Amino acid sequence: MFGKGKKTAAAPVSGPVEWLVVGLGNPGAKYQGTRHNIGFEALDALAEEAGARVDRLRFQALCGDALVGGRRVLLMKPSTFMNLSGQAVTEAMRFYKIPPERVLVLCDDIAQPVGRLRIRSGGSDGGHNGLKNIIYLSGSDRFPRIRIGVGQKPHPDYDLADWVLGKFSREDAQTLLKLLEVIPQACALIVEGRTDQAMNRYNSYGAPPKPPKPPRPSRESRETAEGEPAATGAPGEGSPAGETSGPAGCPGQPDGSGQ
Repeated sequence: MFGKGKKTAAAPVSGPVEWLVVGLGNPGAKYQGTRHNIGFEALDALAEEAGARVDRLRFQALCGDALVGGRRVLLMKPSTFMNLSGQAVTEAMRFYKIPPERVLVLCDDIAQPVGRLRIRSGGSDGGHNGLKNIIYLSGSDRFPRIRIGVGQKPHPDYDLADWVLGKFSREDAQTLLKLLEVIPQACALIVEGRTDQAMNRYNSYGAPPKPPKPPRPSRESRETAEGEPAATGAPGEGSPAGETSGPAGCPGQPDGSGQ
């Protein structure tokens, strides 16, 4: 859906596989271009940049070799459904003796606005069934992940499965097309061992610009203000304090339970 057809000459790949980079999604044409499959799209963007092909069926996944961050990595798109992603991932982990810390997962996140990235070095599944299954089967949550914002449900009563298995609007697709251009750079930093730098650089990607700070008052205005009596409110008056909170929803598997 998002591919631009850019062709990059593949760098020679040799040596042992040092990392797994896994894009999460659901297999089959039925799910192409859906919010839940943005992990597949992100992996395709990385493969395209590296000049790699992800078309070899192995470990219950479509696989391909690539050079990322100067290291040989195995690119994976599990052919299981989302909530069974850990089967493919742990099979490859065991074969190549890859620890969780060297498994990078790309997936969707409905808690983030469209076009935002959230990079973490580990942590809970956040309600995402693909991450949950990887954590359960690997026995560890200490693997880095790049979560790609696909937007929250339009209202609380909207069916979660319908939302995550729905397709992007034209405007959102354009936003994500631009975001996918930075995925290869973010992945390379993480594979190079610079996850903190990746977080600092890309966790604010797509965020609205901060409003400018108000100008500092001049010395004369400060002196004038200091010489004036402070205004006092009437007894008993106060300002209400409000809280805003929202459910941190995360997409679900094809049957609609969770993400």
